[in-house]
Amino acid sequence: MPEVQTIAAIYRVATETHGRQDAFRVKREGAWTNVSGGELGVMGREIGLGLVALGCKPGDRVALLSETRLEWAAVDMGVLCAGLVSVPIYPTLPESTVEFLLQDSGAKALVASTPEQAAKVAAFRKTAPDFPVVVMDGPAPPGTLSLEDLRERGRKLGEAEPELFSRRWAAVGPENLATLIYTSGTTGPPKGVMLTHGNIASNVSASLQVLPLQATDRCVSFLPLSHIFERMAGLYCMLVSGACIAYAESVDTVVADMREIHPTVLMSTPRLYEKIYARTLDTANRGGPVKKTLFHLARTVGLRRTAQVMEGQGVSPWLALQFALAQVLVFGRLRAMMGGRLRFFVSGGAPLAKELAEFFYAARMPILEGYGLTETSPVLCLNSLEDLRPGTVGKPIPGVEIRIAGDGEILARGPGIMQGYYNQPEATADALRDGWFHTGDIGRLDAGGRLVITDRKKDLIVTAGGKNVAPQPIETALKADKFVSEVVVLGDRRPYLVALVVPNFQNLERYAARKGLQVKDRTELVRHPRVADLVRRRIARLQDGAASFETIQKIHLLDRDLEVGPELTPTLKVKRKEVAKRFHDEVEALYSG
Repeated sequence: MPEVQTIAAIYRVATETHGRQDAFRVKREGAWTNVSGGELGVMGREIGLGLVALGCKPGDRVALLSETRLEWAAVDMGVLCAGLVSVPIYPTLPESTVEFLLQDSGAKALVASTPEQAAKVAAFRKTAPDFPVVVMDGPAPPGTLSLEDLRERGRKLGEAEPELFSRRWAAVGPENLATLIYTSGTTGPPKGVMLTHGNIASNVSASLQVLPLQATDRCVSFLPLSHIFERMAGLYCMLVSGACIAYAESVDTVVADMREIHPTVLMSTPRLYEKIYARTLDTANRGGPVKKTLFHLARTVGLRRTAQVMEGQGVSPWLALQFALAQVLVFGRLRAMMGGRLRFFVSGGAPLAKELAEFFYAARMPILEGYGLTETSPVLCLNSLEDLRPGTVGKPIPGVEIRIAGDGEILARGPGIMQGYYNQPEATADALRDGWFHTGDIGRLDAGGRLVITDRKKDLIVTAGGKNVAPQPIETALKADKFVSEVVVLGDRRPYLVALVVPNFQNLERYAARKGLQVKDRTELVRHPRVADLVRRRIARLQDGAASFETIQKIHLLDRDLEVGPELTPTLKVKRKEVAKRFHDEVEALYSG
């Protein structure tokens, strides 16, 4: 792998060194189209010079409000290689938050994916009428530029000053600010994390010493590029390694896209793996007695072999034969559903249930779980294929040090640690103390030096009896059930734990139809006594053997999914305090009587 010290250098490698014609794959009019690294280079150069033509000077902020797509990478390249600073914004954010981020960052221009996204800054532009807005798709609304208009300006400037872009590109150093990434804000307003080119490039180089990416690899990209996980691992790591990036049509088409693209690697949060597992389990259970028996036998055999391998034991010839049959009869079909060529998954952004990691390892699709934060560029720890331990997030990557504070908080230091929070010196001083970044997460190091995450420090529940309870492991375990989509455990300073549960409505509606339950809508569905009893019993079974103070005593089934914005962050993390406020009456009812 080539050594890179800036993101500008990463784009140079991708556009000038790797020569594959399918560096990117994009679905257009129902067919997959190849885009070369050289084509990306032309797009990035013209966009970067177009922004310079609009008056953007080195260090100016340019906001990027877009879904994950090829043009996101092209704009990112243009911004960073022109010496500008990118401010990625989640397209799911409401107008008020977008306006806050533009004002807080001091953005000088905005590139939006669609006219609908561009409309979110209409009110902002009334106070800043000269603020340039560029739209990727469709005819540009009045007062805005199309992406092609921007590129045309860049082409003209490039003809007038042929060396300008090269000079700007060469002037970018590791110490230069690359991006302001605003945190999801689970505990307050978003904060702008300042990451330099060197911060992120060092994380790419260190991660690639653990991730065995190859130039022959192919991935499907679907997570938000506004999030540092997908941006670093799903974009920059792929560019350096020379892998092909195929952009999914949408989050909902990922599995279908995988069957067409045949990826060898995939980056995702645990939610995708949870859905795949739940769908696989449900299909097996509904497939008749033979299919159901075969699946559960294969899973048992696979998990038994996984346990022996993880413990360093030899696998007996009989178990090896059973495992080979399980691959042919059951697990091979699962791999085929995801394209048939997967070498490994990477998981980040949220805790991965140990049981899920063990299952996919048994299916010969190992999940390399990692850990990090926006403030750490992001990877701190990562499992490897040679030293994979489900239930841990692996050892620190090269150059990173991890220490556990007296109260259990995880502290970290290394070249990827942020420069601070933009315009927030007090928050910066609180997070960066004595050379260590305080993560706000609780964890421990196992005997092998691997990190085990327990919970978020601010999420810890202290019951009325004085017992400390970490809610995330409980929630992660319960979400493995096919009838459960989301769980929010509550109980701080209360006599016992309760939970708000978002059901898997598809499976629950199928259950209701099978049992002949007469319900008109989802509200009647979750209020039906048999439905509530079903979910309650399944949760109790999953918690069998847990300490009494860690056991959920009562649940309330919600009749809708949690909403991104008021209840979930853009990366789908639960805003626990906000959820508790919005469902105050329902929670109080669980404690009444």
